[in-house]
Amino acid sequence: MTPHSVADLTDQILDGWFGDHDAEISVAFLTQQGVRHAKRARSYRNHVLSLRIEDAVGSCAVESGALPEDVVLDCVGAPVRELLHSPLLPVRVAALDAYLQWLRPHRQHAEEVVIGRGNSLQKSLHRAKSVVDLLPMAAGRRVLVIGVVNSLLHHLRERGNTYVACDYKGGETEWGDPVTTDAASALADCDAVLASGMVVGNGTFQPLLDHARETGKPLVMFAQSASGILPHFLGSGVTAISAEPYPFFWLDGGPSAIYRYGPEVRR
Repeated sequence: MTPHSVADLTDQILDGWFGDHDAEISVAFLTQQGVRHAKRARSYRNHVLSLRIEDAVGSCAVESGALPEDVVLDCVGAPVRELLHSPLLPVRVAALDAYLQWLRPHRQHAEEVVIGRGNSLQKSLHRAKSVVDLLPMAAGRRVLVIGVVNSLLHHLRERGNTYVACDYKGGETEWGDPVTTDAASALADCDAVLASGMVVGNGTFQPLLDHARETGKPLVMFAQSASGILPHFLGSGVTAISAEPYPFFWLDGGPSAIYRYGPEVRR
């Protein structure tokens, strides 16, 4: 049964629908990243909690200082069923993500796209094109982009799409476009939504999913956070997904992989 929400999906796991939920976290770690691409005027930062089960690593981006440093030690050795009851949403999301990637590896269910060797900007632009190509819409249509990544906006501009940029940090894009902090107010005036998997980790995914289900608008996700969770909503609100499990493209200059889900590649 397709879950209505991430909470529903979690309940299905706790009820035993997916099998063994006593699997334990073997490794937990926090990644802090800062970047300013060559020839770009702006920098940004990421903080990510990652949990490992067997050969799968699940992740959830967090705001700086949102988690205590000892959270990684608290998670190590804990069974999934325990962490799915954690009072910390990022811990629940990272544990759920790791568990579902372990049971349902991206490599067996999606199209693998190799992001070739290059500097940070080259890899960012390559990944962004692969993500934007999942949008099933023509030039001139308006896209709500939640989680501002300037490389994504670059490719939308090249395609001839207009956009509303949305991010909790506010401010401006690389081209001086204002960044709204209120996604809900922009939904009605946009033809599609392109959203980061971070919306699962900050609790704002459900309104986007409900809106897509009610209106039929495309909802395309680009996910480092929750990449193993989102495929369970494909075809039920979510149109397509660029799933990017750890290690992420920005960690190394060599080749890395993303996995694309959509109507034409679903397996």
